[in-house]
Amino acid sequence: MKEHRILCTGGSGFIGTHFCDYVISQGSELVNVDVKSPNKIEHIDCWQQCNILDTDKLGEIFKHFQPTHILHLAARCSLTGESIHDFKENTIGTANVIEAVRNTPSVQQVVVTSSQHVRKPGSGIPKHDEDYFPHGLYGESKVITEDFTRNANLNCIWTIIRPTNIWGPWHPSLPDGLWRMMKKGWYIHPKADPIIRNYGFVGNTVWQIAKIFQAPPSQVDGRMFYVGEESIKQIDWINQFSKALTGKVVRTVPLPFIRLISLVGDVLAILGIHFPMHRSRFFNLTTDNPVSVSPAINAFGVPPFSMNEGIDLTLKWLGEKWNE
Repeated sequence: MKEHRILCTGGSGFIGTHFCDYVISQGSELVNVDVKSPNKIEHIDCWQQCNILDTDKLGEIFKHFQPTHILHLAARCSLTGESIHDFKENTIGTANVIEAVRNTPSVQQVVVTSSQHVRKPGSGIPKHDEDYFPHGLYGESKVITEDFTRNANLNCIWTIIRPTNIWGPWHPSLPDGLWRMMKKGWYIHPKADPIIRNYGFVGNTVWQIAKIFQAPPSQVDGRMFYVGEESIKQIDWINQFSKALTGKVVRTVPLPFIRLISLVGDVLAILGIHFPMHRSRFFNLTTDNPVSVSPAINAFGVPPFSMNEGIDLTLKWLGEKWNE
């Protein structure tokens, strides 16, 4: 990738931080377009402060940098919102990025990030890539993200990725949510949990993105890939983390008890009190959501990090974060 001039939108975010680390380690030229400053001081020199809704400034950055490869990560990632307009970064913002790509002849390839939430958990296996069943307004906004990309008639290689449940250092919510609750011994989990999910250590996700940039065009052009790792039991991932953090597996309780707690959480939310369990989280916790990452693994190989290696790296970072 050393010969690539890479522009990453949203490079100050979770996946973006790791992607910027990788690009810098490869010696490639990099610009991170983000409204937020980077998580790491080492990335400051690559940062261009810009909201992707600002078409003039975005266009100027493209024109000045003349990128060859684009990773579009910038988005609003939230399952709450009053209308689709609340997700304009995902709709209008993506349209702006696509237009900037169209206006920049140097661009050879673009990877656009969607979400597995273009299909609601529990909605079954899709018949094809555009067999959508969006999960809430966020899912709807990511369907629009994909439609803009598919219908743009781009004169470069384009690929859509749908990250699965990606985890690792710099995750925005797990450190002060699930992982802290586990560490304190507060976390409880449904007994006899049969739920199947796909998880992905962020280092593996970045490796897969890099492989897309390095692959022959025939392998990736016009394709969609779920990125992450093979499906596993939810409880296996939970217990691996619990044992690493506390030396033992999580406590389990009957499912009706957690359902009752989720209803209490909804009442507290109405009163303006944050509570870690509510109906939306209960739905996610108790609904199968396997997807097929086989196309990515068949095309690029098995990702390099094992779960235990990813957990070790995450715990090292957590130790530093919690001791700040």
